[in-house]
Amino acid sequence: MGLRKKSKNPAVLSHEFVIQNHADIVSCVAMVILLGLMFEITAKFAIMFITVQYNVTYTNVDEEIDSISFYEYGFKDLATIFFYMLIAIILHAVIQEYILDKINRRLHLSKTKHSKFNESGQLAFFYLFSFIWGGSILTGEKFTTDPTLLWEGYPHTHMFFQVKFFYICQIAYWLHALPELYFQKVRKEDIARQLYYICLYIFHITGAYVLNLHRLGLILLVPHYLVELLFHASRLFYFSDENKQKGFTLWALLFVMARLLTLTFSVLTFGFGLARAGTEDFSVANGNFNTLTVRISCLGAICLTQAWMMWKFINFQLKKWREHTQNQIPRKKVANTKSKPSKKEYNKANASNGTVKTESGTSPRARKAKAS
Repeated sequence: MGLRKKSKNPAVLSHEFVIQNHADIVSCVAMVILLGLMFEITAKFAIMFITVQYNVTYTNVDEEIDSISFYEYGFKDLATIFFYMLIAIILHAVIQEYILDKINRRLHLSKTKHSKFNESGQLAFFYLFSFIWGGSILTGEKFTTDPTLLWEGYPHTHMFFQVKFFYICQIAYWLHALPELYFQKVRKEDIARQLYYICLYIFHITGAYVLNLHRLGLILLVPHYLVELLFHASRLFYFSDENKQKGFTLWALLFVMARLLTLTFSVLTFGFGLARAGTEDFSVANGNFNTLTVRISCLGAICLTQAWMMWKFINFQLKKWREHTQNQIPRKKVANTKSKPSKKEYNKANASNGTVKTESGTSPRARKAKAS
C-alpha cells in the first residue's frame, strides 16, 4: 500500500523496518484473510474473522414480522475482534499519513506538542465516529426513555447486529492502541499515561459485553465519548492557535455532568434495579451474573474509575490555574516598569523643560550675569 514514506532502507525484520512498514504488513495479513473467502476449504474459517458470529433467529407466528435475528457472544468473537483490530491499525496509518502529518508540517510544532497533536487527532476521529454510531443506535432503543429497561428482563443475552458489531469494533480499536504505542514511537514519559486509559477502556467495555450489560454500557459510553471528543477537539484548536481556549471551559462543565450521569445510572442499575432481581445462581451458560459479588465489583470498579478521573481532572485544572497566575505576574511587572520612567528619560524631560539636575539629584545654581 505504501502508506509510509521510507527515507532509508533498514534491515529486514528489524525494529525500524517493522515500524516503517507495519501498515503494509498488517494489510497483507488482512488481504490473506479476505482471499480465504474465495476457496471453499478456507471460506468457513475466513468468514469467522470477517462476519459477526452466533446468530439466533426467532420466528413469530402471530405477528406480521416473520422472524427476528439476534446475536449472542462466544469464543469465535475473538477472531472477529482480531480482524477488525487489523483494520483499525490500517485506518490509523491512513489518518496519520494523509491528514495529521500534513497538518503538522504546516504548524511546525515542537516534539512534545507534535506527539500530543497526533494523539488528539487520532482520538478525535474515533470519538466522533463512535459518538455518531452509538447515538444512532440509542435513538432506536427504548431504554433511553425508560431507564427501568436497563435491568428489567436481565440477563440481556440477545443483541441486535448493530449493538454487537459496535462492541466488537470498540474492543478491537482499544486493543489496536496497545501495539500502536510501539508503532508510533510514543515517548517513555507518555506510555504510562496512555496505558492507563487504554486498559480502562478495554476492561470496562469488555466487562459490559461479557456480563450482558451492553445496554448500560451504551448509555454510558455515548455521553462520555461526546465529552472526550470536545476535549481533544479543543486541544487541536489550541495547538493551532493558543488563544483558542474557550472549548476547555465547555469541556470542564460537561465533564462533571458526565461523571454525575455515570454514577447515577450505575447506582440505579446495580444498587436498586438488579439488586431486586438478584440471585445466588451464578450461571455462565445462561449469561446470568446478577449476584451480590458481581454487582458490588462492577459498581466499585465504576466508582473508582470515576474518582480517578475526577482526581486527574482537578489536578489538570489546578495546573492550568497556576500557569495562568504565573503568566499574570510578569505582565503586571512589565506594566509597572513601563509606567515609571527611567532616570535618563526623566533627566531628558527636565532638560527639555529648562531644569537640569546633577547625578545626585540637586539642581546646579544659576550663574549671575556679569555687570557691564
